[in-house]
Amino acid sequence: MSLTKLARARVQQLTPYQSARRIGGQGHIWLNANEAADSGQFNLDCARLNRYPECQPPQVIERYAAYAGVDAERVLVSRGGDEGIELLIRTFCEPGTDSVLICPPTYGMYAISAETNGVNVVEVPLTDSRQPDFDAIIERLEEVKIVFLCSPNNPTGDLVDRDGLVRLLNAAKGRALVVVDEAYIEFCPEHSQVDLLTDFDELVIIRTLSKAFGLAGIRCGFTLASPEVIGLLLKVIAPYPVAEPVAQIAAQALSDQGLVLMRSRVDEINRLKTELAEELSQHAQVQDVYAPNGNYLLVRFTPGSEMFARMSRAGIILRDFASKPGLADCIRITIGSRAEMDAVLDVLQKEQ
Repeated sequence: MSLTKLARARVQQLTPYQSARRIGGQGHIWLNANEAADSGQFNLDCARLNRYPECQPPQVIERYAAYAGVDAERVLVSRGGDEGIELLIRTFCEPGTDSVLICPPTYGMYAISAETNGVNVVEVPLTDSRQPDFDAIIERLEEVKIVFLCSPNNPTGDLVDRDGLVRLLNAAKGRALVVVDEAYIEFCPEHSQVDLLTDFDELVIIRTLSKAFGLAGIRCGFTLASPEVIGLLLKVIAPYPVAEPVAQIAAQALSDQGLVLMRSRVDEINRLKTELAEELSQHAQVQDVYAPNGNYLLVRFTPGSEMFARMSRAGIILRDFASKPGLADCIRITIGSRAEMDAVLDVLQKEQ
């Protein structure tokens, strides 16, 4: 008998999230995962590696709280933002009964985490202006426990309208959580919704060190929420979610010196992004350049498959979103180093 039959029915039917590393590809310039081009240098003290780490390393919590401008009791650190998403679903949703709401096209792990945990997924697509359809979401609040929004949205780069979000939060009081995923907010920090946490206990914000901090490899993310929500998540989280080396690196990244490095990296990425957007807007095969709020640009080429193939032949690995709703011919380009961006421009400028 195949052991697959022993797995839960939902898992048997599940299509796993197609991460950049799972998809793979042959190339030497990787611009498909929204990673930073560098990580900085860190020191490790190995003296405590024989001991289990703190569940919530105090220095990491305190430094992130200071950085985010919230009280430490509103912060939970986890294995990337993805674990924060998973914890929220496991904590608040009954398998086989409850649902979460997503607004496609958006980050795929909201749906994958829900489906893996036996939780239903309600889809309310983005509007033509690529905003959450707040009226439609509010109408379906009785059906769902959690609403997931992404701002800047991955992959389109759009920011959630603040007035619409406040209207949704008011409607969700006592009914559902509203999660705003701010994985890319360092590239446009003035648009964070973190100040709304003190007004709305239903608001949860997901953050990460993977993008602007250049630390995708250590898997360190944060959930910002009311102390009540954080307390519930702490009931569910694994006993030792943050490895000692991860905690040490995270604390250094959140030091004064680390924050200076991060902001310098953000400035350079934003400069390169602006230059690339200008070049793309003048290219004959470019139909649309989407909102430039993250460390990436989503671009609609005509046709997208041909441009994707040209980049691939040059050893440049991008992310193809053509199969996602409303994103035909769309390719996402991570903003890498200047040399990597020059390689992209070189392909763009060559004759087909």
